[in-house]
Amino acid sequence: MQTLYLVSVWIHILAASIWLGGMAFLVLVLVPWLRRTPGAPAGTLLSETGRRFRSVGWVCFALLLVTGSFNLSMRGVTLASLSSAVFWATPFGRILLTKLVAFSLVLGVSAIHDFVLGPRATALIARHPRSREAAASRRHAALLGRVNAILALVLVAAGVMLVRGSPW
Repeated sequence: MQTLYLVSVWIHILAASIWLGGMAFLVLVLVPWLRRTPGAPAGTLLSETGRRFRSVGWVCFALLLVTGSFNLSMRGVTLASLSSAVFWATPFGRILLTKLVAFSLVLGVSAIHDFVLGPRATALIARHPRSREAAASRRHAALLGRVNAILALVLVAAGVMLVRGSPW
């Protein structure tokens, strides 16, 4: 069972790394390059990249949910403990709650970004790259991306604290 647990932790870290790395690539490499490159096919490139990364991202989310649940069970967290107020009052419980809330928010923000605002922004950029509407839509999608980046940092910090303990 220990081997299965280690494989699950490895998959969990790998899925988080792929999701975070992909998000960092989009925000730190692709979007700045598109903004500085005259004549770049921004709408098409963002649309295709976003569509491909969306699939990868949601597979990562599913893996994170499954492996995270398994990892908790291997650490002794049961359904009974999750329904106990005493559990949630412990430092581990509070950190886990922070991680679960952040993960839930990431799922919600990602759904809005990936299925509503992102596709709208890329379509507008492709049709009318310099329009006010395209700029506003791009700003809204970028804002959600930034919110997700902050939530990702919270998730990483909470994950480290679950394993290593809280500094407080």
